[in-house]
Amino acid sequence: MLKKFFALGAAACLISVSVMAQDNPEPVPFAEVPAPEDAGAIRLYDGAAPGSEGSTLQEVWRNAGTERWATNVTVPTLLPVLPEAPAATRAAVIVIPGGGFQFVSMDNEGYSIAKWLAERGVAAFILKYRTMETPYEAAEFGAYMGALWGPPSDDPEAAGAEIPPVDVTQGIPFAIADAQTALELVKSKSDEWGYDADKIGMLGFSAGAITALGVTLSEDEGAPKPNYLGYIYGPMTAVDVPEQAPPMFAALAADDGLFAGQGFGIVEAWQSAGIPVELHYYQSGGHGFGSYKRGVPADDWFDQFMRWMEAQDLLAPPSSE
Repeated sequence: MLKKFFALGAAACLISVSVMAQDNPEPVPFAEVPAPEDAGAIRLYDGAAPGSEGSTLQEVWRNAGTERWATNVTVPTLLPVLPEAPAATRAAVIVIPGGGFQFVSMDNEGYSIAKWLAERGVAAFILKYRTMETPYEAAEFGAYMGALWGPPSDDPEAAGAEIPPVDVTQGIPFAIADAQTALELVKSKSDEWGYDADKIGMLGFSAGAITALGVTLSEDEGAPKPNYLGYIYGPMTAVDVPEQAPPMFAALAADDGLFAGQGFGIVEAWQSAGIPVELHYYQSGGHGFGSYKRGVPADDWFDQFMRWMEAQDLLAPPSSE
């Protein structure tokens, strides 16, 4: 059941790119841009990431119109964005951007979100996880992505028509493994970085939501689990929820185009398990609203997420005792 859930969700995540592109009057060029100098980023593994040994892929950052994407990621990293006064909340969140496991949406669902959290006293950590291989040249990358999200073409000469089907679910195990490793690191650094080890959550977007859910529902008893889950425009189909699952905040727009219309099986599953869950179903916002402010109801999701954290006593400062 969970494998089918991930397969449906991962395939649908790719369409988010076309939704974002619709807001731009100019075509998305996908040109290569310099990677940011994230001096504080921490490599998750001392050597090659398990399963990526011998990889010759080179990471490429691309201009995607209103944001930048990291592609061909084989060296996963975690970037701490710490608040000026961590003792104000003693809470921490691992931010997991989306991208259909083909890229990592670092600007829209990474840097901006982490900054918002840190400004509110929450230690934030941006996870740049491994992605699947995509073409290097901008035109070829555009054709590749178009073949993934666009309607099928009967024209053999059409751009992307010669690209064979891609099983995007192949990227899920690497993403989950990287997220688990990141969570272990964040837990181990709680004293050093100034938050409580039992107040560490995950906030995932689209493919990042699938990744965070995979960590949460892992059947490996020795694997780390988040203390709370932010599930932003992820698949809504039902899953099997273990008794020890954490509270969940879910957000989705009614015009999502991907996951709207699936019902709310995942929310009902959380309710049936007797675990706190809160759903915000916005009239509009599309898929990929992330850190964008477009004058739509979904613009308010982050403030409501912070109020939800407060209701879970995650933002309460430690007592003087």
